[in-house]
Amino acid sequence: MKIDKKVLNVLVIIVLTVSTFLWTFFIFHQPIDWKITGVVIVLRLLASLTIYKDYSLSWSKVTQKTFLFKTIVVVIPLLIYMPIFHGEVRFAFMLSEAMSYLVSISFLMYAYYYFVNKSRVKKTKDVVIYGAGKAGMRIEEELRDSEYKVRYFCDDDKHLQGRSIDGVKILSPNKLLQKRRKQDLLVIAMPSANPKRMQEIYEQFNGYFEQIKILPPLSEILQDHSLQKQLKDISVEDLLARHPKDLDKRAIKQFMEGKKVLITGAGGSIGSEISRQCVKFGASELILLDHSEYNLYTIAEELEASKPKLVMQSVVNKEQLEQTFAKYKPDIVIHAAAYKHVPLVEENIQEAILNNIIGTKNTIDCAIKYGVQKCVLISTDKAVCPTNVMGTTKRICELYAQNVVSSENIDAKTTEVVAVRFGNVLGSSGSVIPKFKKQIEAGGPVTVTHPDITRYFMLIPEACELVLQAASIGKGGEIFILDMGEPVKIVDLAKKMIELSGRDDIAIEYTGLRVGEKLYEELLIDESDAQTEYESITVAGKTDYSIEKLEEDIKELIACNDKIAKLQEIVPEFSHQINN
Repeated sequence: MKIDKKVLNVLVIIVLTVSTFLWTFFIFHQPIDWKITGVVIVLRLLASLTIYKDYSLSWSKVTQKTFLFKTIVVVIPLLIYMPIFHGEVRFAFMLSEAMSYLVSISFLMYAYYYFVNKSRVKKTKDVVIYGAGKAGMRIEEELRDSEYKVRYFCDDDKHLQGRSIDGVKILSPNKLLQKRRKQDLLVIAMPSANPKRMQEIYEQFNGYFEQIKILPPLSEILQDHSLQKQLKDISVEDLLARHPKDLDKRAIKQFMEGKKVLITGAGGSIGSEISRQCVKFGASELILLDHSEYNLYTIAEELEASKPKLVMQSVVNKEQLEQTFAKYKPDIVIHAAAYKHVPLVEENIQEAILNNIIGTKNTIDCAIKYGVQKCVLISTDKAVCPTNVMGTTKRICELYAQNVVSSENIDAKTTEVVAVRFGNVLGSSGSVIPKFKKQIEAGGPVTVTHPDITRYFMLIPEACELVLQAASIGKGGEIFILDMGEPVKIVDLAKKMIELSGRDDIAIEYTGLRVGEKLYEELLIDESDAQTEYESITVAGKTDYSIEKLEEDIKELIACNDKIAKLQEIVPEFSHQINN
């Protein structure tokens, strides 16, 4: 017959209280006083069942916090009945009984915990937790019911080193490395650590552990879920992520909240993340525009709860685009639609010019005509001193955004047109990381164009949040540049991904630079950039270009045969790189 937890808890309190009182009466050579015993039993039951409600406690999952609450359950009644029996029973008697009860109940709980868990889960693997803070302590608690035995904590804080948590020693990194026996698992429980520190820890302990897992960043942790279930294998994205410290979510929320937002290229890597961020920061309505049926469907399914308006349309078709603007009257437009793959653009120059330049011009013109508050162009580092057609088309888009007259609209409102320029984003469609992953899964080789080629990288969510933050401070005509950190050698990236895969049979092959590809990307054209209120965002100096002439040049570009020559005329710094 199964006994109810509440009944069992009452019985334990009664039996232990009577037992400890009998023992204390015996030790102090006093006659048994059932009146005192009865009062204490009642007060303990009240404290236990009403204050702590420990009838719901699982004895198989006790922690130090359990002991703390049990102490409170004993101390509160002690403070109540001590004045009642003052004079009848000495202070030492009551304190001894209370301590006897506390020791007895704690012994029972921990004995039950030990024997139940010892028989339930056999500890077959060792784990070391790097980080003795709240996250590390919580993981240690959760791992008690797993096959892992927590051997050590490790922490950078010298004040913690040499101490222990629940009997588990806290070691310094050097002390841990001195342990000769190879451990099974290292858990890096430092969700607020920067990627540089994560990489240092990884490189320090890689090879010393069979497996290394980490907690995701604080912003990605689900607070109501088990941390153990949120542990993940360390990835190259974790080692390259930047997590800018000056991200101003309040400014983004003020900018986005309650606004109708139109996003072009909404199904792409950047556009889809911008769409998610718009939901996150409280946009009142989303208008998702994309010419790809599949991409539009995918992001629409994901954001179904937000009931976005779906527009399957090309930004090149200005007549249809105008109908969309007239129908939905957006407050903010974020233009992410573009062809961005350098080699494909080199093979399809006419289409790239139409999509990138004409599509951007149409979007900006419609935004101005229909009184959009702010129009944001997503640009690229390849627009700086471009060596390929893709970068040159985006530079022309920047010129148009900087010089267009932004107040000639049907409602006489001024539209603030700004551009945001950044480098490669990790994991975007067509980027090098998904390509390397496929090559590694297929057994190699991993192909790199040149041993010295470097690129800037940023996580997609971080880049998109900074785009919105830059847009929030724009007044019109600016080109904002996101701080991408230090450039990364692509061959080092390839080596790191091979290392993280756990394989040592993957070769790296060099295939040579492709048409339009350069070794090093730049984020600024000259020294005329200025700092904004945010360290992660700077603004490039304006390049003046007569808008009438630029419009005429664009018309000639569409009509002419020698597209490269005309592109070089519009963007004199364009030096077409033709690699063999």
